[in-house]
Amino acid sequence: MNSRLEGVLPFAVMFTVECLESGLTTISKSAMSKGMNHYVFVFYSTALASLILLPSPFMSARPPLTFSVLWKFFLLSFIGITVMMNCAFTGVSYSSPTIAAAMSNIVPAFTFLLSVIFRMEKLDLRSSIGLIKILGTAVSISGALIVTLYNGPSIIALFSDEFSLLTSNGSGPSIPQSSNLFGATTDWALGGLFLAAASFSLSIWNVLQAATLKGYPSGITIVFFSCLFATIQCALVSLIAVGDTAAWELKLGIEYAAVVYSAVFGSVVFYNAETWCIGKKGPVFVSMFKPVGIAVSAFMSVIFLGDTLYLGSIIGAAIIVCGFYAVIWAQSKELRSQSEVDGEVLESSPLADSHHSPLLHHATERA
Repeated sequence: MNSRLEGVLPFAVMFTVECLESGLTTISKSAMSKGMNHYVFVFYSTALASLILLPSPFMSARPPLTFSVLWKFFLLSFIGITVMMNCAFTGVSYSSPTIAAAMSNIVPAFTFLLSVIFRMEKLDLRSSIGLIKILGTAVSISGALIVTLYNGPSIIALFSDEFSLLTSNGSGPSIPQSSNLFGATTDWALGGLFLAAASFSLSIWNVLQAATLKGYPSGITIVFFSCLFATIQCALVSLIAVGDTAAWELKLGIEYAAVVYSAVFGSVVFYNAETWCIGKKGPVFVSMFKPVGIAVSAFMSVIFLGDTLYLGSIIGAAIIVCGFYAVIWAQSKELRSQSEVDGEVLESSPLADSHHSPLLHHATERA
C-alpha cells in the first residue's frame, strides 16, 4: 500500500499544483485589472512567502551553508522567481490566464534545447527518436507563435452564429472571420512574448534545480533562501520600475487575497512541490502536467473573469500539446531503450553471477 501511494503521490501533487497555478493566474489577473501593479504584487508575494518559510531551515536537518551554495540559491531565485514571476505576471496583465497556461507548455521544448546546447542530452539526428524530438520542439514553438499572434473568432460567437445559420436554413448572418495571422492586438502579442520569456526562465530553473538538489538535498531550505533572495531582488526591481508611491498601497479585497494566495500557493506550495517532484521524478516529469492548466485556466477565465475564448488560443494550445507529448514520448522511448541496454550489459557481465550467490557462500569458499 505504501509503495502504491508513493507511486501515485507525485501525480496527485503535480495535478494539484497545476490547478492551483491556474487559480493564481486567474486571481492575479482580476487584481491587476482593478489597478494593482504587477511588480509590487510580486514583491509582496515573495516577501510574505519568505516570512511563512522563515522557520523551515531550523526545523529540519540540512547540510552546512557555504558561499558557493548560497550563490547557487541566489542564482535560482533570480532566474526562477524574480525573472520568471515578473515576466509571467506582466504577460498575464497584457493577455489572459488561458494564454499563460498555453504558453507554459513550451517549457519542455526550451528544456530540451538547453539540454542539447549544454550537452546534457545527446541528440542523434540519424535516429527516428532524435528527429521526433526536433519535430516536437518545432511544433511546440510554432503553436506558441499561433497563440501569440493569432486571435481568430470568438468561440462563443462562432457557435452562436453557427446555430443561427442552422435555425435560419442558411439565411442567417455569416460567421465572423479573423484569418489575419497578425490579427492579435499589440498588448496580446506583448503578453505572449513576456510569457515566453517566463517559460524560458522556468526551463532554466528546472535544470538548475535538479543539479542543485544533487549537491544540496534539502529542498525546503533551497526554497526558503530562494524566496528570501527573490524578495531583495524584487524590491530593487519594483523601486526602479514603479515610480508612483500610491502603487505600493494594497486595496482591501481582491488585492490582499491575490497576494496571500500567491505567497501561499504560488510560492510556498508551488516551489516546494515542484522541488520535491523534481527530486523524485526529475524535471521532465514535472513538465508533463503543463497541459492540465490549459483547460482549468480557460474554464476559470470565462467563468470568473468573463474573458473571451478565441479560436486561435484553442488551435495554438492543441498544437503546443501535440509537440509537447511528441518530445515526452521520444524521451521515454530513449530512456526505455537505454535501460534495456544497461540490463543486457549487466546480465552479460562476469560479475552478474555474484549477485545471485549468497555472500556467506563466497566467504566460505575463500576461507
